[in-house]
Amino acid sequence: MHISVILSTYNQPVWLEKTVWAFSVQSHRDFELVIADDGSHDETRKTIDRLCAETGLTIRHVWHEDRGFRKCTILNRAVVEAQADYLVFSDGDCVPRHDFLAQHARLAEPGYLLSGGIVRLPMELSGLVSRDDIASGRAHKVAWLRSHGLPWSPKNVKLTSNPRLATFLDHATTTKATWNGGNASTWKEAILRINGFDERMEYGYEDREFGERLINLGFRSKSLRYRAACVHLDHGRDYVRPEAFARNKKIYRETRRTRAVWTPFGILKQSQPHLTRAA
Repeated sequence: MHISVILSTYNQPVWLEKTVWAFSVQSHRDFELVIADDGSHDETRKTIDRLCAETGLTIRHVWHEDRGFRKCTILNRAVVEAQADYLVFSDGDCVPRHDFLAQHARLAEPGYLLSGGIVRLPMELSGLVSRDDIASGRAHKVAWLRSHGLPWSPKNVKLTSNPRLATFLDHATTTKATWNGGNASTWKEAILRINGFDERMEYGYEDREFGERLINLGFRSKSLRYRAACVHLDHGRDYVRPEAFARNKKIYRETRRTRAVWTPFGILKQSQPHLTRAA
């Protein structure tokens, strides 16, 4: 299966580099990276150019001018640019385990969205993780992470390397599998049918609203919280605005109330065409 991996980023070239190195050692090799850049400075472009040469990966850099938090807009542009029929979404601060893409590819199914999980690292440990730690697999081993400052949490079991346990936990979990922008996947055709992300939305509920429209289309969700693991590198969140968060929540609730499928504020700026629900 050929996959387009869409990575969002904004002025985090060091974290982005760690993430790209993790994709360079994936066991599933048939993929491209599409970096959805929400207006980063030139250092990010230089980092991407260097990583293209050093890793040999196919990397598309989709950029627009920095005019505030417009992640949904650049994600829509990246969706259009993506060459594969199947799209995996993550962030430029989420470092995937070596089998991350293999799990998404193996478990992809028509009429489904897949929702994976992340384990959040503290800032000091995020900086400590090196290219060699990623390539060797240490960066995804709980014992190594704990010995270097990862606090104990029951959520750390997401990094289990036991495939039977991971499968059991994914089937047994009562947590609803919702769209998680740091670790999720589905079909490009379905994303085009719902018109992508709602570009009115800043940070807060934008992923859940997008996933809700996929569900309204007739898609079902499948949990990969334990089978497809990422470690999330820490960072500040100065883009969080309470007024935008409240507005986004209102849009999300309206999508749920009306069971909307299409947003007129997405890839195409038009009212909803005739749609049929997914089988």
